Amino acid sequence: MPNKPASLSSRLTALLSRIYFDADAQDLTDKVFEAFWPEGAQCRKRPRQPANSLWSEKDAMVITYGDTLIDGVHKPLDLLYDFLLEHMKGVVSGVHILPFFPFTSDDGFAVTDYRKVNPSLGDWADIERIGKSFHLMSDLVLNHVSSQGTWFNAYRQGQEPYDKFFFEASPDEDLSMVVRPRTTPLLREVDTSRGPRHVWCTFSHDQVDLDFRNPEVLLEILRIIRLHIDEGVRIIRLDAVAFIWKEPGTPSIHMPKTHAIVQLLRLLADYATETVVLLTETNVPKAENLSYFGQRNEAHAIYNFPLPPLILHAMLSGSAKHIRSWQRAMPPAPLGCAYLNFAASHDGVGMRPVEGLLPDDEIARVIETVKEAGGLASMRALPDGGQSVYELNTAFFSAMGRTFEGEDEYQIERFVCSQTIVLSLEGIPALYIHSMLATPNDLEGVERRGMNRAINRHRWDYPTLRARLADPDSDQVRVLQALSERLRMRAKQPAFHPNATQFTLMLDDRVFGIWRQSLDRSQSIFALHNVSADTVDVPVATLNLIEDEHWLDLLTGEQVPAGQETVMLAPYQCRWITNLH
Repeated sequence: MPNKPASLSSRLTALLSRIYFDADAQDLTDKVFEAFWPEGAQCRKRPRQPANSLWSEKDAMVITYGDTLIDGVHKPLDLLYDFLLEHMKGVVSGVHILPFFPFTSDDGFAVTDYRKVNPSLGDWADIERIGKSFHLMSDLVLNHVSSQGTWFNAYRQGQEPYDKFFFEASPDEDLSMVVRPRTTPLLREVDTSRGPRHVWCTFSHDQVDLDFRNPEVLLEILRIIRLHIDEGVRIIRLDAVAFIWKEPGTPSIHMPKTHAIVQLLRLLADYATETVVLLTETNVPKAENLSYFGQRNEAHAIYNFPLPPLILHAMLSGSAKHIRSWQRAMPPAPLGCAYLNFAASHDGVGMRPVEGLLPDDEIARVIETVKEAGGLASMRALPDGGQSVYELNTAFFSAMGRTFEGEDEYQIERFVCSQTIVLSLEGIPALYIHSMLATPNDLEGVERRGMNRAINRHRWDYPTLRARLADPDSDQVRVLQALSERLRMRAKQPAFHPNATQFTLMLDDRVFGIWRQSLDRSQSIFALHNVSADTVDVPVATLNLIEDEHWLDLLTGEQVPAGQETVMLAPYQCRWITNLH
């Protein structure tokens, strides 16, 4: 075990005393060191200070499953590596490979063994190889494990230490306040060597919640994090972290001890010799989501969860009014922290984050329009026994096939505009591989697999995809080329640093506009996005183009003289007007 810096030891002890007030905090501190820095591992003498140097305008991510590309011959991780090298090198800097462990359900989020790579995908050598070419993100599914995994089987048999690894509760307890994203019963009765027990299942009965009241659970999670760091992972996504601490009679979400555990993980990351970034996955309303920055002592990055439904609404309605109002009220990320911006992911478009941001009638129109485009809706249970739409299940490309007014010929332009908004905003952009590939709704997959989310989790036959990518007229080529060009262009602009200044412009409701300024104030970019099917003229006077500067639209190469009266935006056109070129 490495030498323990006194400042780290005292801060760990203080945190552990808050989380486990009945335990010997000093003894537990020693065990935390042993778990995170086993023999041979080293820790920093001083913590890594919060700074914006963890990322730059060159950073962008692609999100993918390990088996998005298959051919029935090669390991899927081999095919993914081939695709990444051919199409993503120089386009993105990082890759989020969704859970690549053995699992039983939920497409990887019911893990049976955190220490193994799913053999149907490949092995650790394949993961490490990708990690040597890209910043690698992995999922720490820390709220729950598979009901068919080793840990839960040992729990049912009464084997130590797993006999105390899972959260038990009684149906007689008051669980009415518990916040959940699912409609299945919260408790599941199981037979154990100690008789029947009721275990807590936030997400499904195959995903049994761990009991972090037992410090041994935390220590085991720390050992797993260390393994993943040693295997090349540098960004750790804390999946469903908001739910990890439960107390009957409470909402059991965002509990104070949940935040204390995230603070502990951040403290360990700051003392790690490797550069480790923590990303929290909290698909909840704004204030709750922002709380995971803490006082710059929790997550390095948080998902910008209101963004997907707000972009979806803007593109379907042809109005940027609501996304503009939201963006004006968004605080900049604290020093050393960043937003992770996205429009689509492996999940659906969550609707909870726009509670209070979109009027109910507008939310209803979005739901109706997405369904008309072939999408689906997933429900969640409400405390009063009712249900509401938790998320919309759709490929974002398919959702862009129509608007509130119906179908038109602008699907690709509308889609590229939607993704360009993600690239323009303060934060780090993350694009789902199916967005890069203009993958449509996979309704056959929904029917075959019996789950709504399969609609956006298509598995491409790699030879078929390569044929599409060889056809210059295919949707795949048109979208991949457009987005790749914009990502490469973005990486050269200091004003697109994730923490560069951002100001929301008050323009025509059909135009979402923001001003970005580089950290050294040398570059400005006016990013304009026409979210409508109309041609819109934007008065140059509203952009404050300094007269003695030369202004250029990076996306078209057109000069924009400061004396020009208007800038024209064709339907769904975007412009990045800058003074540096």
